[in-house]
Amino acid sequence: MTDSTLRALSGLRDPSTIQWYVIPLLAIVFYIYATEVSRARGSGDWNAVVAGAAVFGADFLNETINSWIMALSGRAALWTTPGPSALKTLVGWNIEIMFMFAILGIIWQRSLSGKPGTRLFGLPEGWFFALAYSLVCVIVELVLNAGGLLVWEWPFWNRSISAVLPIFVFGYLWFFAWAILATSRSSLRAKVLVAASPYAAAVLLDVVAALAGMRY
Repeated sequence: MTDSTLRALSGLRDPSTIQWYVIPLLAIVFYIYATEVSRARGSGDWNAVVAGAAVFGADFLNETINSWIMALSGRAALWTTPGPSALKTLVGWNIEIMFMFAILGIIWQRSLSGKPGTRLFGLPEGWFFALAYSLVCVIVELVLNAGGLLVWEWPFWNRSISAVLPIFVFGYLWFFAWAILATSRSSLRAKVLVAASPYAAAVLLDVVAALAGMRY
């Protein structure tokens, strides 16, 4: 295994690393969701909550697949997070990243006008903001990689122009595409089923990994 992989595995899911700043961040996430649920109960529009759940679920599945790549290759995941964290949850995931993705879908949904058929620069506004936020996330990821907090080990996943495109699409854009799919369903039940699907797939993979004794 690469050095960054070994460092990412060190202290994995160790509760002794938890820092106090996690508590106010958790409270902020709870407050945001409580506010959105309160609004949804009054208006009947659950799209913000659904979008938040859909994006986080997509990221959960991504991180699980990334961990499987590390475990199966015996070398490295596509990305690892070996730097300091209040809690490393998977080889490429930590509590700080989780908090960000927990609210990213809500940020995306709240950027929309709510007016059907609205377009920006010729694109449906949902897709416009999906592309825009994906680009912002890639830029942030490039900065984190330059700082050594997010490490890439494979030649097809790096800072070159050809490699940034799969990072853009697989790393972020499909999260928003999943949120678009979920929020565009006609019934709340259908919205929930779409948003919940990545969680089911990720949990299944995690259970299989645990039974197989895989460490990631």
